[in-house]
Parts: sequence; C-alpha cells; structure tokens
Amino acid sequence: MNSLEIRTGGEQRLTAPKESARVRERELLRVAGQLTGADAAAAAQAARLEVLKWAAQQVGDQLPEAATEGRSFEHLRGGRTCIAAGFTDDHRALWALRVDRPDASVAQRTWTTEVVVGHAPGGASALFSLRLLASSPETTLQVEPAVPGLVRQIATTCGLLQSGSRLDANPWIIQSEDAAHELVAALLSPGRTVPYLVCSVAERETQPGINSQMLAKVTLGIARVVVVPAAHTWVLTQQLGKPLSVFNGAVRAYMPGFSYDANPYAHRLFFIDPQPNEERTKSTLTALRWLAANESIRRLHLGADVLTFSAVREASLDVERERLKQTGSADTEQLRAAQAQIDALKDDLRRSVETQQWLSDEHTSIEEHAQSLEQQLRGAQFRIQQLLDQIKARGDEPDAGIQLPESWDAFADWCDEVLGGRVALSGRARRETKSAGFNDPQTAARCLLWLANEYRDSRINGASGGLRKPVDEGIHNERCGADRFDFDWGTRKVSVEWHLKNGGNTRDPRRCLRIYYFWDEESQMVVIATMPAHIRTGAT
Repeated sequence: MNSLEIRTGGEQRLTAPKESARVRERELLRVAGQLTGADAAAAAQAARLEVLKWAAQQVGDQLPEAATEGRSFEHLRGGRTCIAAGFTDDHRALWALRVDRPDASVAQRTWTTEVVVGHAPGGASALFSLRLLASSPETTLQVEPAVPGLVRQIATTCGLLQSGSRLDANPWIIQSEDAAHELVAALLSPGRTVPYLVCSVAERETQPGINSQMLAKVTLGIARVVVVPAAHTWVLTQQLGKPLSVFNGAVRAYMPGFSYDANPYAHRLFFIDPQPNEERTKSTLTALRWLAANESIRRLHLGADVLTFSAVREASLDVERERLKQTGSADTEQLRAAQAQIDALKDDLRRSVETQQWLSDEHTSIEEHAQSLEQQLRGAQFRIQQLLDQIKARGDEPDAGIQLPESWDAFADWCDEVLGGRVALSGRARRETKSAGFNDPQTAARCLLWLANEYRDSRINGASGGLRKPVDEGIHNERCGADRFDFDWGTRKVSVEWHLKNGGNTRDPRRCLRIYYFWDEESQMVVIATMPAHIRTGAT
C-alpha cells in the first residue's frame, strides 16, 4: 500500500513504503570432535546432560521432563526457542538440539546454535559437533566470531579430542628447543585439520603483543594458539626460512596443508606494533578469529564431519512415522506425525534458501576480491620489471655490488633478500642448502644470479627456456636428460628438465654442483627444485 508524505506548503506526494531489509541466516563456524571415555554410550549421555544445562541457561527457563529423558521436545519462552530431536536404530544413536536466542544489543539479529551428539552401537567413541549461525538483516555482519562456551564446558567436563589430541582452552607455550622442533613437526603434519595461530614474543618482552589467552578460549576447537618466546623463534626461522617464519612479536596463521614449499601469503602474517595500539590490536584479533571460523566451515563438511540439526530431526521423524505404521497406530496419530514432518521440512527449506543466498553473495564477494588481488599482483610484477629495466637502461646492473654469501648457513636468507621476486628456493632446496656438501657456496650464488637476470629476462621476453650455454667458469646450463623428474609445486606437478652443472662426471658432493630448476609462468619466477647435489634417479 502507498503511504502519504507530508511536505511544506500543504503539498502531498504518494510514496512507496520503505522495504524492510531481508533477514538472512549465515553460518559462522563449525566444531567437531570425539568425546573421551571407553563407553561411547555413557560418554554421549554425559555430554547430552551438559548440553541441556547450557541450553537451560540460554533460554532462561527449566526445560521439560522430556529433555532429561532424551526424548524430542520443543520449548519456547520469550522469543527464545529450544528444540531437540533424537532416535536410535540398528546403526546409530543420534541426538540433536537447536537453540535460537535474540541478540542483546542488535535488533532482528538472532543467534542459533546447533549441537549433535551420537555414537554407533559398539563404536569406539562418541562424536560431538556444533554449528554457530546468525540471522540478521545486516549486509555485513559486524561481529567477532567466538566458539560458544558450551565447547569449553564439554572439553573440561567430558573431554573432547581432535586428531587424537585433547582440546585445551589455554595456549601452547613453547618452553624449550625440543618443543620448538615439535611445533615445526606439527605445522608440517599433513593430518593437521585446524590453523595454528603462532604468536611470537618480541625481544625483551615476556608476553606476546596480543591477548593469546583470550584468543585460545574463543577459538577452542577451530584453531590452536601457540606462544613462542623470542629465545626459540630461531628454530622456526632455521627450519622454515624467514619467509615462512614468525618472530619479533608478529603473529602468523599456519593453515592446514602447510609445507616447506608453501606460499607465504597463504599463511597470513600479522605485524604487531611495539607501541600499544588498542584499535590495531583489536583489528588483528578480529581478523584471526574470522580466519579460524571461515577455515572451520571450509574444512568440515556437512553430513560427514558435522551433522545438521535438520538432518537428525528428519531422520527421527522418519523413524517415528515408521514405528507408528508398524505398530498399527490410529490414522490420526500417523497423520499428526506426517504433518509434523511436513512442518519441519518447510522450516528446513526456508533455512536452506537463506543459506544458498548467503553462499551466493559470499561467492560473488570473494570472486571480486580475488580478481582485485590478481590485478594488484600483476601490477606489482610489472612495476618490478619496469624498475629493473630502468636500472639496466642507465647502464647499471641490478645486482652490482651485491655481497655473495660466504657460507651455506646464510645462503637461503641471502636468496630471500637479494633474489626475492625473481628466484625462489623450494622447501626441499632450502633444507638441502642447510647441510650442503659442495665446497663453494659463492659459485652457486653466482649461478642463481644468472638465473635471476639473463635467464629470467629471456623467459619474460618470450624465449622457450632452451639456453644451453656456459654460465660461469666451468658451469653450463644443460637439459637434465634421463635425470628429468616431476616435482610438486603448490597444487601443481611440474616437470624439471633443466639444470646448471659443473664439468666432469664426479659424484663427490664437495666438487659436484647441480642446480635443478623450472620456470613458473604464474609468478614469473625461477624456482629451484633441488640443489646443490646430484639427484638420484632411475638413470643414475
């Protein structure tokens, strides 16, 4: 219906009423784990009672008797709802609960927590999963994601495991060199499922620049917070290299899938201002919380790692309807059960539509952001090349006056500082230079300078890479021949077909130099796959 707008001078104009903003439901985070205890049924029962205690506090009322008996129920009080559904069949026993409560400070914003506890008859352990969702008309949800306190309650009272490790709401504090090496092994573990938020402590400080204790509590189950004092950050730098390390008070988020060859930009580094800045510190904490929350949604799959309340409710209604049919219950009872299932399906459909719209909006936003970052990267690459060309146009050499590394211990850092953006050491090559047997690191460094300049320039200008020629005294660029091999780089498998080598067929590691490399078109860089020794292949 139109509305009247009163204007000065008695003039009236018909205007359409303002459309109220559409309320959308967004999923914020997911948690999944195994309950401790040899008796899965008893562990599930204990967890269910803890969930009900928490739910009663959320709705501010005593729950019906059906709740403690493990039966389905629905409880509404003052805009807050608590619904539970459960069933047991030959394959599983599942119980789910959903609590909806309004936000205390933002109108039309509603928080939804879904919890599922279950076990299989004779199963090794009971499972626990949780989802946190928010419904709001806000275009951008102005919140700081936090794992509900229920997870900490379950972890403390019942015990909760992830990948065999017990969840702890306190940060892991590295107190020895051995513990630092243990951290590196954990970061590189292919079975790791949550981000590690590693907070380094600056020199002459005793605590990290952010509240690591609070961060550990609000990310319990979706991340692990680690504190590394300044005395032990050198272990990360030595093992991972400066581009992938964290030190001097900074914080790095090491995502699952991290490796020696990881792209540093995929594992965000946050610099903490040594001068206390409350606003900037809060911004960093918020970014870390969102990063962990988003990763939990990406990693944990619905229907496999985490069950939805609607899936358990629909299954329980199916079981109940089949029971009524088998026992010959009256038509009215069966009709009532069917209507309950229809109502539940309508509610689930509404929520699914809202979720699909949210996912579509998020996909569009992320795609636009990715395109923007890609354009910025291309612009940066163009600018780097432009500056290099300007230096050469003046008759100078980009690396004139560069001091070559005098030892292999300094070699990787020298590459990062001098050749950054032109030549990259793979994780394998970085490790190999730490224990290299070749007795002349400066010759190897001159080879990399040739790759960074003459070879890279030729590739950028359209050459195919077939520069079979002398590089330095006694050093040649040659095809690997029978020694070619495939190499994993990021998410791709590339073929390594060229290497720099010194003369002779010696296999003495002190005198034999081999630098195996490939051209990465995407980053416009030369990547060193392995060096400085001859590799073992089927041909050798």
